[in-house]
Amino acid sequence: MTRSTTSARPPGRPRSGVNAVVFAATLSTVNELGYAHATVDRIAAAAGVAKTTIYRRWPSKGALIVDCLLDAFGPLPLEGASRAAFMSSAIHWIAAKISEPGVGDAFAGVFSDAVSDPALREVLSTRLQDPYRLALQDALGEPENRVLFFIDVVVGTLLHRMGMTGEPMVDADVAALVEMVLPHFTDGPGPT
Repeated sequence: MTRSTTSARPPGRPRSGVNAVVFAATLSTVNELGYAHATVDRIAAAAGVAKTTIYRRWPSKGALIVDCLLDAFGPLPLEGASRAAFMSSAIHWIAAKISEPGVGDAFAGVFSDAVSDPALREVLSTRLQDPYRLALQDALGEPENRVLFFIDVVVGTLLHRMGMTGEPMVDADVAALVEMVLPHFTDGPGPT
């Protein structure tokens, strides 16, 4: 009797879970070395994959970071019985996400790179910002310009604090940010 030498699994490394492994290695490497020193080579080594495995999925470090952030953030939780409670919840949610190890540094780094890279700026806008902007617009009934201003004020403040101190914003300051921002958005839709 002869045995079949054919396997049901395709040749090469199993691909299941590669993204999760690469995302974890990315955040770990950024947390350990900082965004600038977290090269694709180092991320690949930390993930235990070839650099080509990363470049087959993401054309650049920036694209990898954007997908890593999307994975880390997940969907915007639409919580709160009132407009103010919902907005407060959204601000606390993004502050908590940015404070996770490697996330704030990765976000600030890719954001900074996008200043001089129009293609990366487009990826940030369409892949990272737009899903959250659209969710906020739907939940709040606000026009795009007001939601973008809300995102600019909140995320900009959180990233600025991290950039200036190297630390995420503490809870008391997040609460103060909520108190400063809410009066401008809780009275209903603003002018279009």
